[in-house]
Amino acid sequence: MTESTTKSPDPMDIALGAAVRIRRRTIGMSQEALAEQCGVSFQQIQKYENGANRISFSRLVQIARALRCRVTDLLDVLDTPDEEPSVDLDLLSRMRTPGALELLTVYEQLPQDARTALVSFLRILAPGAATPAPTASGARKREPA
Repeated sequence: MTESTTKSPDPMDIALGAAVRIRRRTIGMSQEALAEQCGVSFQQIQKYENGANRISFSRLVQIARALRCRVTDLLDVLDTPDEEPSVDLDLLSRMRTPGALELLTVYEQLPQDARTALVSFLRILAPGAATPAPTASGARKREPA
């Protein structure tokens, strides 16, 4: 049997890439600037962030230095108990959706009543969207930021 060359990226590679993208965008750095500091092309940074290419440990150290953080800051999301599927991996995967980070940034700046109204409106637009599970007290469980 021959192995297919169209293998999809490993969820861990996708999660690590998403963590890199979130950190890069949080500090306002472009893919071009990160690429220049790491000695690679911006296309390579894109591939890392999408999980299409795996990040070697030495490259991860370079990326962390360029992003002014520790390697462990980027890996924290991967260091979860053996839960399937991991909530953190799912969250990072969702953050790869175009516009998600911008939407979250604006959402955080809204007053609570506007947040509530916006979520209600979005549920009308996307009726099949998942609803967070209630906690023991009956309140909605807050996702980690």
